[in-house]
Amino acid sequence: MARVLVVEDNPESLDLMVYLLKAFGHVALSARDGLEGIEAARLEHPDLILCDIQLPGADGVEVCHQLKKDPALRGIPLVATTSYAMVGDREKLLGEGFNGYMSKPITPQTFIDQMAPYLPTDKDKPLIDEIKFRKSKTKVA
Repeated sequence: MARVLVVEDNPESLDLMVYLLKAFGHVALSARDGLEGIEAARLEHPDLILCDIQLPGADGVEVCHQLKKDPALRGIPLVATTSYAMVGDREKLLGEGFNGYMSKPITPQTFIDQMAPYLPTDKDKPLIDEIKFRKSKTKVA
């Protein structure tokens, strides 16, 4: 289960992405504009951020720049979700600092598979069970 922040101002797109994330067992966090998205990322430290490009407040490219210059957030994968589908748009967004690109409208049947490569794997997460095991074996004097 991953914590995914969706930064999207279109209510239908936001609702669909949140619904799909929850249906597949993820925790969905949401923000409806760029500034709210930056703040939510700083407060929540999600595992993945899906970010629209055309946003009020701060557009997706500005969101990307703000998050990537923050040492505490720059390691969070950031995927552009956009209706920009012209030749070169994907490369331009990747050049701005996005880790990935998903075109909209999203396809519900493939959405989770498209974002899966950007989710942390078990090897990326702390070994919580090992830490708990060690603590249970430690004697307190």
